[in-house]
Amino acid sequence: MRPDVMNKVYFNDVQRRVQLVGARTSVIVAGRRTGKTDSIASPFLLRNFQRMPGAGNGIVVPTFKHGLTNTIPGILAAWRRWGYLEGIHFVVGRRPPKHFKEPIIKPQKNDHIIHFCNGSFAYILSQDLPFSANSLTLSSLLIDEARFIDYAKLKNETIPALGGIKSYFGSRSYWNSMMVLSDMPQTQKGSWFLNYREKSDPELIEAIEAIICEQFNIEQRIRKMKEKGIAPPAYLRKYRRSLDRDLNRLRSRAVLYCEYSSIENIQLLGEDYIRNMKRDLTPKTFQTSILCRRLGIAKDGFYSNLREQHKYDADDIAFLDELFIQNDWKQDPEALDSRSDSDVVPYAPICIALDYGANINCLVAGQPDPDNGRLNVIKSMFVKYERKLPELIDDFCRYYSFHQRKHVVFYFDATARGSNYAVNDIDFQKVVADRFARNGWSVEPVYLGAPMKHNEKHLLINQGLAGRNRLTPFFNRANNEDLIFALQAAEIERGRNGFRKDKSREKKPESEEDLLERRTDITDAFDSLYIGCERFPRDASAPIFMPGIM
Repeated sequence: MRPDVMNKVYFNDVQRRVQLVGARTSVIVAGRRTGKTDSIASPFLLRNFQRMPGAGNGIVVPTFKHGLTNTIPGILAAWRRWGYLEGIHFVVGRRPPKHFKEPIIKPQKNDHIIHFCNGSFAYILSQDLPFSANSLTLSSLLIDEARFIDYAKLKNETIPALGGIKSYFGSRSYWNSMMVLSDMPQTQKGSWFLNYREKSDPELIEAIEAIICEQFNIEQRIRKMKEKGIAPPAYLRKYRRSLDRDLNRLRSRAVLYCEYSSIENIQLLGEDYIRNMKRDLTPKTFQTSILCRRLGIAKDGFYSNLREQHKYDADDIAFLDELFIQNDWKQDPEALDSRSDSDVVPYAPICIALDYGANINCLVAGQPDPDNGRLNVIKSMFVKYERKLPELIDDFCRYYSFHQRKHVVFYFDATARGSNYAVNDIDFQKVVADRFARNGWSVEPVYLGAPMKHNEKHLLINQGLAGRNRLTPFFNRANNEDLIFALQAAEIERGRNGFRKDKSREKKPESEEDLLERRTDITDAFDSLYIGCERFPRDASAPIFMPGIM
């Protein structure tokens, strides 16, 4: 970078420590607002690009869609903020310009690749694309959202590619380096990287930190001598070089494992933020999201039978490839549509259910597959505050604008009748039907009656999750991130009339750590969808009814 475009960059203590230690293997488990992608992953990848010119690297993401909407935009945004320009310093998903240097081992294709101007590059390796790391030679590996990574695939398909080019970079501590980033996992399957805590040697890390401190002191002594016009003695320069060698040797053997809570960033967040989170969040959410403690799904949670096996990935790789090559995803990563999903049956109706509120309105969509005993929950959506129910339906119709059969089966209970606090002066059910009609969709209304009692609902859904009902729910992981979080966080409240889903958080003000879309509102929409599909099945070949007064 040119000196005249360099800006000062702020890194908090966590981010600085990870960068300074520079361990060959770094595993960072941290809660939200610790800047994992922006200020830990981005510098790691940038360092490897700059210090291993011409080398190939890898960025492992759970799905290609996740990479396009989360990981890659965050990395590129940080680089741009630091003064690196697309087309000048790096390009994404296309042939590099002529002024870029050639890689040592030139990739066969340029799709799924970030090229850097000195010949370095990184493959975007998504686990929903089989064998994407086969026959590759990688000099470093960045693994993002590790709790969603299938470790068996990683171990068998990707880690063997981490062989690097030893003749060029084998003596450097960052050769064959690996960084693993994640929130605290809530399932056993997603906790594979927690074992690195036993592999880390705290005394070795302390030795690295001591050498870094000594290096700083030596640099200060040399700088002051030069300011006074004194030539630094030869022994001091020799000592500095020996420290460099020692540091490189220790880094090449080091495993840094860290678990960071939001309290580590208290200088930026402030003490009141932590106090407010403790006051506003449920104990479990506070433990995981703020304190970053190891907690699984509570045995007495409302959806206690929800497991990792109920989540699946379903990206349409061919469509996403074309989108990536055309660079359309960079304009608005959220503007993907249903063509990016491979689990949608295009000629089958889509079943929907909603939850209605003054501050948030939620929609959950699914397609039953009774022959295989599945209810695929293909998408969940929400709108908040000034955006209301009509905008939610518009968002759904836009996302599924390429669906071949524009017909929805609309499940609703008595809460959708005679209520209007989110849509001014007409019932929710009529708002939904009329808005779909305005968008060219037909609606088949299915009335569920009075809301099911909580204990009955709890039994029905958990029997479904256990595979003992006609349909077992499965969730498209990429399209239901907030819903899955809310289901896992939902707790049981016990009272004199038995137990019920704890909905106390719905009345509290929204905060960045307690978002409306991650509370129980969206789970109520899922409940209605599952009850409808399980208890009130519809024939996919049934005639279509146009919406009207229900």
